[in-house]
Amino acid sequence: MYKAGFVSIFGKPNAGKSTLLNALLGEKLAITSHKSQTTRHRIKGFITTDQYQIVLSDMPGIIAPTYKLHEKMMQAVKNSLEDVDVPILLVDVRENLEDSHIIFSDLHLKVPSIVVLNKIDAVKLEQIKKHINFFNQQSYVSKVLPISALKHTHIDELLNTIVEFLPANPPFYEFNELTDMPTRFFVSELIREQVYHLTEKEIPYQTTILLKEFTEKNTLTKIVADIIVQRESQKGIILGERGSMIKKIGSAARIEIEKFLDRKVFLELFVKVRPHWRDNDLYLKEYGY
Repeated sequence: MYKAGFVSIFGKPNAGKSTLLNALLGEKLAITSHKSQTTRHRIKGFITTDQYQIVLSDMPGIIAPTYKLHEKMMQAVKNSLEDVDVPILLVDVRENLEDSHIIFSDLHLKVPSIVVLNKIDAVKLEQIKKHINFFNQQSYVSKVLPISALKHTHIDELLNTIVEFLPANPPFYEFNELTDMPTRFFVSELIREQVYHLTEKEIPYQTTILLKEFTEKNTLTKIVADIIVQRESQKGIILGERGSMIKKIGSAARIEIEKFLDRKVFLELFVKVRPHWRDNDLYLKEYGY
């Protein structure tokens, strides 16, 4: 009997959802950062064997929306709730468990979930036991598993548990497919990842990437992209003194894109100011949200 289903990772911002997706896939599909709200889209990756297929989704962290970009992010979460077969409710075990419990209760899940306690390498055993006991008492929970996504602790056990909960279905995607997202999406995400790594304060949250050119030539891939910011002062920060910051972003992004594409890349970056783009429907649509 073949098993296949949709598995979505829900949780607060910065719980480690993208790190967990990458750990389960054994590939880097989702960008990661120590800053919250890094993930803005539903990112799907596929784990396929001759016995099962897991359609795994990394979701934006669950927040109260404050502008239209947030609303679109939370709509992605809502849409995932409609087709999820196995919800993974990810908890940063260092944080207040009641906060996560309130978020999970408000999801009104139609199917039992797996609560995954992440970052167990950062706390004492008593803290882990407290979380396990608490979530085992909740009606929306079928199983509680402690892991460290970053250190790949108990990832195999989690994978086996997911397979147990999968319904009987034929595969939804071809055996050799890893994702249904286009290459251009991942390239823009890898550029945005470096903005998150190299800038501070409000800059990462008020920045997005617009790919203007993606041309595969014989010896390399040419990529031209705009880094979109909201204010002129932010443009100056992204550019840096004599272009030092944008060179740093471009150099780091090019290395990651070359790893992803497995070929040489020529990357050219520009900075454009688009005031209040996060609250503008036309801009959001243009930028892929």
